[in-house]
Amino acid sequence: QVQLVESGGGLVQPGGSLRLCCAASARLLNIYSMGWYRQAPGKQRELVATITSGGSTNYADSVKGRVTISRDNAKNTLYLQMNSLQPEDTAVYYCNILVIVTGIRYNYWGQGTQVTVSS
Repeated sequence: QVQLVESGGGLVQPGGSLRLCCAASARLLNIYSMGWYRQAPGKQRELVATITSGGSTNYADSVKGRVTISRDNAKNTLYLQMNSLQPEDTAVYYCNILVIVTGIRYNYWGQGTQVTVSS
């Protein structure tokens, strides 16, 4: 079973930056996409950004222009660079890898890393 481990969360002041990392314990085949999601207290988990195996990226409107998703295939690592952070970005951030094999979807999730934006 592949494990995803997130790191890089923490407390940052409004306007600050953080870089989240997600390391996979092994290389996965048939990856369709990799992404970051977040869940704030009392809210549903929502998409932040995804990147497909072909390199296409997608961002939530709320983070466009402030967030960049990237990956290092050689290191089995996914990144999320977040700039101009605001209090509404406070949430637990989860890494996700979606694998599709013969039409069956397999979702892998990390345990989450807390991001708190506060002065």
